[in-house]
Amino acid sequence: MFQSFDTKSSPQFAGERLSALRAQFDDLSIDGFLVPRADEYQGEYVPALAERLAWLTGFTGSAGIALVMRSQAIVFVDGRYTTQLQEQVDRSVVTGGDLVNEPPHRWLSRNGSKGFRLGIDPWLHTAAEVRRLQKALEEIGGSLVFLAANPLDAIWSDRPAEPMGAVMIQKQEHAGKLAAEKIAEVAAQVKEKGAAATVITDPSSVAWIFNIRGADVPHTPHPLARAIIPADGKPQLFLDERKTGIETRAYLAQLAEQLSPDAFLARLEDVARRGPVMLDADLAPLALSIAIEAVGGRVVEAGDPAKLPRACKNAIELQGSAKAHLQDGAAVVEFLYWLDQQPSGSVTEISSVHALENARVRVGERMQNPLKDISFDTISGAGEHAAIMHYRVTTESDRRLNEGELFLIDSGAQYINGTTDITRTVAIGEVPEDRKRFFTLVLKGMIAISTARFPKGTRGCDLDPLARIALWKAGGDFAHGTGHGVGSYLSVHEGPQRISRLSTQELLPGMMLSNEPGYYRPGHYGIRIENLIFVKDATEIEGGDMPMLSFETLTWCPIDRRLVVVDLLTAEERDWLNGYHVETREKLMPLIEDAAVRDWLVKATEPVS
Repeated sequence: MFQSFDTKSSPQFAGERLSALRAQFDDLSIDGFLVPRADEYQGEYVPALAERLAWLTGFTGSAGIALVMRSQAIVFVDGRYTTQLQEQVDRSVVTGGDLVNEPPHRWLSRNGSKGFRLGIDPWLHTAAEVRRLQKALEEIGGSLVFLAANPLDAIWSDRPAEPMGAVMIQKQEHAGKLAAEKIAEVAAQVKEKGAAATVITDPSSVAWIFNIRGADVPHTPHPLARAIIPADGKPQLFLDERKTGIETRAYLAQLAEQLSPDAFLARLEDVARRGPVMLDADLAPLALSIAIEAVGGRVVEAGDPAKLPRACKNAIELQGSAKAHLQDGAAVVEFLYWLDQQPSGSVTEISSVHALENARVRVGERMQNPLKDISFDTISGAGEHAAIMHYRVTTESDRRLNEGELFLIDSGAQYINGTTDITRTVAIGEVPEDRKRFFTLVLKGMIAISTARFPKGTRGCDLDPLARIALWKAGGDFAHGTGHGVGSYLSVHEGPQRISRLSTQELLPGMMLSNEPGYYRPGHYGIRIENLIFVKDATEIEGGDMPMLSFETLTWCPIDRRLVVVDLLTAEERDWLNGYHVETREKLMPLIEDAAVRDWLVKATEPVS
């Protein structure tokens, strides 16, 4: 199976581990130390040896940072993880902080003691992040201390080994564009910025540029690798040869000089001596800037040159994604059929995850497009667990799906032709009317995004209120973004595109996003409905006088009609739901073999009126 259900969390050891970390403060001449969730590559998913935050505090969420001081330790998280943090840490030694409204730099400027010296590992923090910290510390007469080694690693005696996942070629039939073309386009951007070279620090960008995929971190098929791409000349790819077979090495030799990761700093210094080096201040570890400036080099700050091209999927990538979503929709339908057939009280959160993974494996084998991995740990939450936005079921927390409850399952898959992410909230038996009402309000928000038409230049923050307005009118909201970007057989969470209050990135044709409004009542229930969509040119609007953009839906799977309060829908919303279900039935029926599942799909997609 693809998902583990152990806790990976040891909060009972947090006290002694924090004490061991603090015991080094005097020798390091620091008053505090930052422990981010990030690794040296600044990725969302990190290998086991980089799970420093979880090892130290017990918190296993995908976003967070700990500020460890001599007498206090605070873990800052966003709204998705507030409840999870409280459940996972030893609250006698760790307290919670607000990563959005009062992140560490703001907390320090308001609460730090005069002259506070904050230690950081410069490989785990970006230049942009460090500037914010430095400014905050200056306000209290403090300073940053760049440590030569991470003091946490010195006390982590059983730290896991580096990952050695095999690297494979992402063939042209799925990539849609030759790696040589991508490299040339990156080099042109480097030349335009007046730099001698750029360092590609994001492993997803490395994978996309060179048309390779890997297996170094959970659920995201990129290798942990960096690249230096010059304005002129052959790129240097820092990728351990133990990860590449003969065919892959021969392929890469045509594109770049493949070098050991241990050679990276020396090669970076050589490049820096010859001219300016382009870095993304929001992605590159500060350690790179330190190394460049140490040899008299100069940093040119500019965005990752692969970020926008990678976000704007080409026609082949979009076609592959559409096929992957149809296959995935068939698998989720088989799972939902299975769920409906189980006796009351016989299904648990974990058995649901197993059943869904098995359905994806089964359909993948039947369609000769195997499931490579899940795209993230499945969120399988019943009743009050569904109210924890990023709940992760464990053997300790596993519970039954009981009659009269809502069950939320948020899952995704990695196929060679696409990455999926889908959430469905379903009724287990007859549920109270208040649940149905809020389900329908969430659905109204999802439909509003699905049907939006918007002019070029529209940003994610401009559309975000559309998903919330029905909830706002009812006195509700949700503490996460409406949508995140999605990669092409890469990370299920991809930037820079988002639909959220803070997203200022213009939405461009080809960008894939999730559309996932929700509502959560802590201790009672949670609701989320999620489809993936992509930006495209809109059909001409009669009477309009300017070109518009719109979204096209990628995800096809029934939305639980039993939870829809039809009277709360407008005629347009009702028509959209009925039309969506007609298309779902037409698209998925040819992919389903079992007659009983086909009958279930027909009933699940009947019109509401």
